[in-house]
Amino acid sequence: MSTLSGCSTLSYYAQSVNGQLEILQKRQPIDALINNNSLPGDTLAQLTLSKQIRDFAINELGLPDNNSYIDYADLERDFVVWNVFAAPELSLQSRQWCYLIVGCLSYRGYFSEEGANTLANELENQGYDVFVGGVTAYSTLGWFADPVLNTMLRFGDTYLAKVIFHELAHQKVYIKDDTEINEAFADTVAETGVRRWLNGNNPVTYEQFETIQLQENEFVELVLKYRNQLDDLYNSGMTDTQKRMQKSVLLEQMKNEYQQMYPDNNIHRRYDSWFATGLNNAKVIAVVTYRKYMPGFKKMLLGVDNNLDAFYSLVDQLRHCTYEQRREILLSGNIQFSCQSG
Repeated sequence: MSTLSGCSTLSYYAQSVNGQLEILQKRQPIDALINNNSLPGDTLAQLTLSKQIRDFAINELGLPDNNSYIDYADLERDFVVWNVFAAPELSLQSRQWCYLIVGCLSYRGYFSEEGANTLANELENQGYDVFVGGVTAYSTLGWFADPVLNTMLRFGDTYLAKVIFHELAHQKVYIKDDTEINEAFADTVAETGVRRWLNGNNPVTYEQFETIQLQENEFVELVLKYRNQLDDLYNSGMTDTQKRMQKSVLLEQMKNEYQQMYPDNNIHRRYDSWFATGLNNAKVIAVVTYRKYMPGFKKMLLGVDNNLDAFYSLVDQLRHCTYEQRREILLSGNIQFSCQSG
């Protein structure tokens, strides 16, 4: 792990502060925007819907009722931040960055694509595998009133709901220094929330959502399969030269297997661009970070008869467990656990 200089650390926090200030300064009350009718019709329709989504999150999903998502901010760009993931060439141990409030994360976020790419180039020069991905939303964990962003509106109503549920879930339960657990928990809440929101209200959209989820699950399972093979390879007794050769073989096999999954059906080829822009350890980690422990959280939710309040209580107990204990609990599916250290 390379050490950031004091100068670069100060520069990073300066861009973080400036980026957050930009969001705060551009906030406008959604109610006022709707009443003034000052935005394009499709934007106003989505902002009106965001109010319904927020109400559903609070009243039906038990998520925090605060000042988040009552304002709107147009950042005039496609993504709010760009996250940099990095891992050694022959390891799936993600590079970690630590922050004042949220603890350590497996990525570094920048409010400008240029800043993210600058860090990515530096890490590549140090021999890391690197991936830069644009992000449409993030949570300040209740420290600020998070607004609806224009970046959240780009992919339709269902996506907007999923993002709001995901980010509010971070405000509900957040375990410091454990990115994989936090993201998998928030994605579990988001997926569950969207199903409940759509079910009975919009059967056509519900069916479309289930189709997309099926494709997403198939993609993640494929990546996880090869992630495990890569991990076995890196921990094997092969020489580094042999590992590099076999790594290339495995990544190419993953791409070929994806293409064979949907050889003639372009509707299902939602991840073509992901494969087309090159594969490496960091890119694999970026997928696994959000999804690796979702099956465990789904078992936990099922174990309490899909009662979200009971589920939140169980997940909150995980903060008292060690890093290793949390993973053992989620992999086992056992909801009868007790941890005293963490």
